Amino acid sequence: MTKDQIFEFFRRLAEDNPEPETELEYGNAYQLLVAVALSAQATDVGVNKATRALFARVETPQQMLDLGLDGLIGHIKTIGLFNSKAKNVIALSQLLIDDYGGDVPDTRDDLVRLPGVGRKTANVVLNCWFKQETFAVDTHILRVGNRTGLAKGKTPEAVEAKLEKRVPQPFRLHAHHWLILHGRYVCKARTPECWRCQVVDLCSFRKKVLVKPKKR
Repeated sequence: MTKDQIFEFFRRLAEDNPEPETELEYGNAYQLLVAVALSAQATDVGVNKATRALFARVETPQQMLDLGLDGLIGHIKTIGLFNSKAKNVIALSQLLIDDYGGDVPDTRDDLVRLPGVGRKTANVVLNCWFKQETFAVDTHILRVGNRTGLAKGKTPEAVEAKLEKRVPQPFRLHAHHWLILHGRYVCKARTPECWRCQVVDLCSFRKKVLVKPKKR
């Protein structure tokens, strides 16, 4: 895509959804951090179902420690990899208390020190809570970046680097939300719904599905 095409790409997505947000449910920075950590290899819908009761009880790292590992597992056992995720949440909660006074840090270097927190999770927290211009590349963005020609790369890190260079203002803050939602609901993995895509003419994908398949 050219610079003009990229600008138009995001302009249309922004016009359709001016204030996109994560679909994870949370009430503060700590709950967001936990929710994103739990969302690895899981759906936002599934995480929300598990965390509603959890977050009604737990708002701080100390409350999570008071709940304990077994109590946490009881809340999140419907989420994939719940045992390892629970151990990481307990460990990161302890580290937040020990090293950060119970507060969620606002730098990527500090966030990735926390158990179970990788670059993508850190970027989501920095973007959604601290309003930093980060690009959290998940499977949806990896697919959309490569399929459309917006940001090609074999790894999330490569796609992130391309987005850092190519996404213009005033779209940088919300760009990763637009791309995730576009990949989740329009540019789907199995059959991209090109027949209803608002940026189809800007996309370089050669195998566009321009006619809605008939149901069998």
